[in-house]
Amino acid sequence: ALLGADPESVEPDVEETEVVDCGSYERRRIVYDSETAMSVPAFLLVPKRRREPGPAVLAVHGHGAGKSMVCGIDDGDPERRAEIEAYKGDYAHRLAERGFVVLAPDLRCFGERRDPQWSPDTHKYDCDWNLVCAVMAGRTPLGQNLWDLRVSLGVLADHPLVDAGRIGACGLSYGATMTVFLAAVDDRVRAAVVSGYLSSWAAAHRVPWNMCGSQVLPGQLGRREHGDLAARVAPRPMLVESGLDDVIFPTSAARETVAAAQ
Repeated sequence: ALLGADPESVEPDVEETEVVDCGSYERRRIVYDSETAMSVPAFLLVPKRRREPGPAVLAVHGHGAGKSMVCGIDDGDPERRAEIEAYKGDYAHRLAERGFVVLAPDLRCFGERRDPQWSPDTHKYDCDWNLVCAVMAGRTPLGQNLWDLRVSLGVLADHPLVDAGRIGACGLSYGATMTVFLAAVDDRVRAAVVSGYLSSWAAAHRVPWNMCGSQVLPGQLGRREHGDLAARVAPRPMLVESGLDDVIFPTSAARETVAAAQ
């Protein structure tokens, strides 16, 4: 109920626009519809050695450059390359090299879905601007992105080289937020990797850092906690990673939440 009503379903109508040879796999840029007036650009990574349906992963990016980050694309920018290497943020690329078919979509207001009028010198924070726009339309960015990811699961499941019963999801930071929500509400996610998120909303709101507009829901405090989401994933496996120096999602709260969920 906190997520609001789902929009009307539409056919994804997947379109492929580009194919890049990445050595052990091909990176295909695709676009598909999630709503009547909304499309999702994504990278589909297909290992060259894949011949029959097998395991696949939906790789959800965090704050930053979007799908290009998790695919290890730095566009020749040394700062972006350093960020990718520091956070091991190219997990879509790494999974594809290990033989998984991987789908990496852009979430709303990231990557190709970022409004180009908001250049860095406007001092507008995309997530919070997106929250303003979504709330005025009676929705939330978290709910919108969750819907797009559910559509993405269907696109991945329909691929001829994917076993629809062996799809996982993984994400770092905001990608982890969306991964645990997705696994909680959609059992097509058979395994989840949640890195740098699972702790508690109450703990996160006690620290002097911004909880961005893409991660909040109306009335969530006191009604649903991280542990409630984690419990909904059971009995499917979920790996939780928590950084010792993560000030936004404190490790102490993460340990308590994981223990309760177990």
